[in-house]
Amino acid sequence: MSSNAVSLYLDPQIRDWVLFPITVVMILVGILRHYVVLLLQSAPKKLPRAAIREQRALMRSNILRASSANSPLPPSFYQSISQHLSQAFAAGTFLKDGPPKSDAPTTPANPLSDPSQMDGMMAGMKTQMVMMVPQMVIMGWINFFFQGFVLIKLPFPLTLGFKSMLQRGVETPDMDVRWVSSLSWYFLNFFGLNGLYRLILGNDNSADSSRDMTTPFAAAAVAPQGPQAQDYNKLFKAERDNLEFAEGLYSWVGKDIETTVLKKYGRLPDSQ
Repeated sequence: MSSNAVSLYLDPQIRDWVLFPITVVMILVGILRHYVVLLLQSAPKKLPRAAIREQRALMRSNILRASSANSPLPPSFYQSISQHLSQAFAAGTFLKDGPPKSDAPTTPANPLSDPSQMDGMMAGMKTQMVMMVPQMVIMGWINFFFQGFVLIKLPFPLTLGFKSMLQRGVETPDMDVRWVSSLSWYFLNFFGLNGLYRLILGNDNSADSSRDMTTPFAAAAVAPQGPQAQDYNKLFKAERDNLEFAEGLYSWVGKDIETTVLKKYGRLPDSQ
């Protein structure tokens, strides 16, 4: 330490009544916040039968196309299934709202009009409020009761670039950079307790402080731009073209299987 540096001797009561309480309160609030978020989460709503049928039809077509080069289905079965799916896609049979009408609008529906989308937005808003409000209360508590306190001295040297980060609320140019103020101790715990939360609550916990960086207002602005509702009518038309292309690649894996087996066991002489 340089000769002009200021030596500080901290009262042990600062450790007992400021340092430990701030740390313990932040740990307990993070654990409490995790369980509050779990209580606010609602069970996922079940999809209607028509919507599941719509998704499964597209999945069946994808599986049929993916296995067309070495298909386990005989040619008659493959052609029957492929033609059935193509006709159903063209007619809109698998659409959850039924075949499209000629006067129906071509633009996709507004996601805000979907109750499930609105429920997801409200759940995100409630979660963000649970994340933000406790941190605002803790910061106000520290600023009101412990403003200007110096709590701890770090045991390793640091450059002057860390002074503004470690000594928030204490404007002293001649203090050693290793001293940490009460407000800076709050921020160190804010970002440094994530490992402890993962140890106590598991990796997928709701006490992660990085989620607090998104404000409720930012979440509200981003939520409507989430995953948009898919236009299955357009997907079915594209899938119909893909099925026609896959028919040209079709090859039955059991072609000439009888001859292959007989040759393998020597029951059929090899052709000269």
